[in-house]
Amino acid sequence: MDVKESGSVVLTAYHSFTASRIHLADESHVPNRSTPSPVSRKSQNRRLAMMTSAGAMPPSSQERSAARDTRLSMEDYWREVRNIEEACPEGQQEPVEKGVMDEAELEEAWLHEAGLSTLVSGTLTDSPAEALLSTLTRSQAAMVKKRLDNYTQTLRKRNKQPIRHVRDVFSTADTLPAEPTPPVSPNGQIVQRLPHWTPPKVRQSCPVFTSVESSISGHHLEPNIFSLEVPYSEGVTAHRKGLDCRDCQRTRMGDRGLFDFPYLSSEDIKKIGYISLIELTTFYDAMGVELKRNRAARSKGRETGIFGVPLTTLLENDQKKFPGSKVPLVFKKLLSKLEQTGLQTEGILRVPGSASRVKYLRQELETKFYEGSFDWEQVRHNDAAGLLKMFIRELPSPLLTLQHLPAFTAAQNITSPRHQLQALHLLILLLPEPNRDTLKALLEFLRKVVEFEAMNRMSLWNVSMIVAPNLFICRGKVGMQEEMQEAVEAAHLVQLLIIHQDLLWTVPCFIISHIRKMNEATMGKKTPSSEKTKRKLLRRRTSDRQKEKSEVTDLRDGVIRVQAPLHAKVSMAIQLDSGTKARDVMARFDFENGQGSRSGRRQRQFLFEVGGNMGERCLDPDALLLEVYRVNPHCEWVLKSRTT
Repeated sequence: MDVKESGSVVLTAYHSFTASRIHLADESHVPNRSTPSPVSRKSQNRRLAMMTSAGAMPPSSQERSAARDTRLSMEDYWREVRNIEEACPEGQQEPVEKGVMDEAELEEAWLHEAGLSTLVSGTLTDSPAEALLSTLTRSQAAMVKKRLDNYTQTLRKRNKQPIRHVRDVFSTADTLPAEPTPPVSPNGQIVQRLPHWTPPKVRQSCPVFTSVESSISGHHLEPNIFSLEVPYSEGVTAHRKGLDCRDCQRTRMGDRGLFDFPYLSSEDIKKIGYISLIELTTFYDAMGVELKRNRAARSKGRETGIFGVPLTTLLENDQKKFPGSKVPLVFKKLLSKLEQTGLQTEGILRVPGSASRVKYLRQELETKFYEGSFDWEQVRHNDAAGLLKMFIRELPSPLLTLQHLPAFTAAQNITSPRHQLQALHLLILLLPEPNRDTLKALLEFLRKVVEFEAMNRMSLWNVSMIVAPNLFICRGKVGMQEEMQEAVEAAHLVQLLIIHQDLLWTVPCFIISHIRKMNEATMGKKTPSSEKTKRKLLRRRTSDRQKEKSEVTDLRDGVIRVQAPLHAKVSMAIQLDSGTKARDVMARFDFENGQGSRSGRRQRQFLFEVGGNMGERCLDPDALLLEVYRVNPHCEWVLKSRTT
């Protein structure tokens, strides 16, 4: 650059980077440089073109910061992978057998898990499966038919014996072919009819959101982010056609949109699993996402101890001392230790503890935890973090379950973030209760870690990148680029789980409505099987009619009668209006009874919806009773304590 002065004006002239100047500069700085390869020469020319272009701008501070955070997060991920490999004993990196099931096994397992095993056995009459089938949507019913047809066709093809030619029966040395005729492929003509989904086509993203990051604003959950009134699979058609998708936009929902798991009976929770699996399969099929399934784990794990023991076994042992335990005690204790000493510590979860020290503490936990003699004061926060991640990794079956792990991973192939959340929502409903409760405890802790980001330097993305390899089983020998992509995808899923855990651990309204329809269909199908049963049923119906006549005025006027067997006043008629909530009824009973209740007010009482078209449901204190009354007018209202 030349500078000339002309009075008060400074004239500057910029010279382009000519080949000679570049060559001289390279020779002056790198005297022993070898001849560059064509690839490096091309990259050099690209860099020079960027330098000399008029519109080229240096990266902004935000871009540099984002690139640095991404690089550091990837370093955290690979450091975590190395720590896992070092901590994993030799020959135990694959603790359970996993593999893709064949067609017949896949369909039979799917039908069994969907509560439709009677379709395979052929005993459908008057079974719960009949009630389930009668309440499916058109797309859900089509999916069930598709799976059943594939199961039938696969068995027929497998059992079909090839017709032997007469020459094969009476063959001679002269007539034997030189090479055996290749057998016809068993999937030769059935492939077109298999219910497997085609590879995802290029789809237009919904206009509201284009990436996972765009759906995340801060570290809190935005309320009412999609509709919960209709099945998720029903709104997919508009999304795939590139039209405005209601589920990809914020949609207000009523007070009956969400239900918590602890508020439902075990029988209704079982039905939730049936409906969720059918809806998830229909949803993935409509989205054009391939849904695979792994073979169930065969390793039973250890029967005693802490590490490598199934969650169900741990909970059985814990419940002997602490009835009602839903999360393994050792897992809760490790989380508690980390919350007490590590939330404000820089690098929590990232900085590993001493390998020898973690190994020693593991042995101590194995022998002394249930004896009550383990010294928790000797456990540092990084030791607790290492033990926590080791506990998750060494479960005989993954925390996300071996069967559903491919479905979790496939959720990343969905373009819309809100549809990704819908897929995760259905998958959480499918998890076994011990897995679901343990995962929720972990995510609640991780959310606390992110809340202290200013002190511990652990952002949401850092936490997700470190936790991802502990939740998702590494696939083994894949290319570095593919493995990096899998790492990022898994971290995105963990990020969504952390942010939206409050929504994901609730039951959407459309599934509750489906359960009510199933129960109504089941009650309508019940028929007496003998004269004695008929007489009992007639007597019961007569008493029910008399009871209905005595309470007909209450029902017509929107008055409910609440039973409270543990209170001094065991029954109370309450007039409902549009604003009456369950907490209002609870407060009225407490006021009427004062301190004179027989329970001694030692346990909090909740209002339950019992019978009718619902097995039993503990109502949320903010539930609007008039809406519950309208959808289930024949239920009983009972005030009692909630069992764990």
